[in-house]
Amino acid sequence: MNAIRTDSRTGVFAALRQTPRPVVYLLIGVLVNQLGAFVQTFLVLYLTHREFSVGQAGLALTAYSAGAVFGTMLGGELTHRLGPRSTIIAAMTGSAALLTVIPLLATPGRFAALLVAVGAAGLVTQSYRPAAALLLGDLMPEEHRVMGFSMMRIALNAGAALAPLIAAAVILIDWNLLLWLDAASALTYAVLALLLLPNVATVQDAPEPTPGERTGYGVILRDRRYHLFLASVLVGSIIYVQYTVALPLNITADGHSTGLYSAVLVTASVVLILCELKITSYVKHLRPPLVGAVGTAIMGLGVAGYSFAGHGAAPILLATVVFVLGVMINGPTMFAHPSTFPAPVKARYIGTHQATFGLGMALGPTLGVLAWERLGTGIWPLCGALGLFAAWCAYAGIRENHTANTSDGEASEKPDATRDIEVSDAESGTDASDAATGTAVSTVKSGTGA
Repeated sequence: MNAIRTDSRTGVFAALRQTPRPVVYLLIGVLVNQLGAFVQTFLVLYLTHREFSVGQAGLALTAYSAGAVFGTMLGGELTHRLGPRSTIIAAMTGSAALLTVIPLLATPGRFAALLVAVGAAGLVTQSYRPAAALLLGDLMPEEHRVMGFSMMRIALNAGAALAPLIAAAVILIDWNLLLWLDAASALTYAVLALLLLPNVATVQDAPEPTPGERTGYGVILRDRRYHLFLASVLVGSIIYVQYTVALPLNITADGHSTGLYSAVLVTASVVLILCELKITSYVKHLRPPLVGAVGTAIMGLGVAGYSFAGHGAAPILLATVVFVLGVMINGPTMFAHPSTFPAPVKARYIGTHQATFGLGMALGPTLGVLAWERLGTGIWPLCGALGLFAAWCAYAGIRENHTANTSDGEASEKPDATRDIEVSDAESGTDASDAATGTAVSTVKSGTGA
């Protein structure tokens, strides 16, 4: 289904008013699921409470993180073949089942089985993300697509901010409730998807590609410009996670209380939730490569500002605000970019992007601790330099979509993926206008429900 075009009003309230009802349901599902997302945050504490060693708990967390990275790739493939609604239902139902089983396996004598269950939980739990991103990109009015991804990020961050508060109360009752509530939230999302989300079928690859034609992941492997975009995502996510890894180590080493780190987290969450939509309403009118580059550079420079952490709380909080400003500028545009590719490869582009982001988030803690042990506060200038590199990759890696009246000279500048799909369309005698614009060409089988 092509992204809907509406009138020219592009402010925050216009975007909210013009948000289709299925998108609202999708965002509610994302929020509900995130409110119960306890496993990755509390898995180590849960397993040590269940008398596992710290090493075993760390290995289980690694299994979950690895499963999550591969899960986004799996989600992209399932979304391509089954459609986003079916993928969300399958992923959330599978997640609920696995999370319910984990407490039954959480005894030291069943560690091998537990490790498999935890890894599988990471795999299926995160496989919904490409489906949600594709559905959002397809259903949101085209001029508000970036705003839609900003709304999704706010739903994710609001859930992430509230989940620890819920977990703190639940732990006082029973640690196992963490897993069961997580399962309940996933199952609730599956039911919402079944009853309220439209049944959108994505366009499949040509069943019999001609010799030399690029299809499937071969398109991504040959899309050098997209590789630069992915490099920016990987480096940027590694930088991003340092405010939750290296910063608390720095704060503790400088003799500050843990309350200061809590203030940093609260500041980041409040600023992001309150300001991101408004900032997105301005920057979405700018060229995507510029937005991605400037936001990434500001994010890196904000993290570099933690070099002044030894001078007190004020520089830390100021650096956090600058860091979050960069995230708010570049985040929605970077997450929306993969959804602008042609429908036959869109789900795989989205899955590859989210797998790269997840990989950075998984590698970031280990790399951050190693860098802190070797460089100390030198990690912050390094993050600043890496942020500038990631900004260059974002600028070089993001290419705006071209409209149907693009000149021949400009057409030669299109992303490799778009050119490949146009060639395929021309050979099959179909209309290539949708591929040229990079818009979705999915079809809706039914309004809502089965």
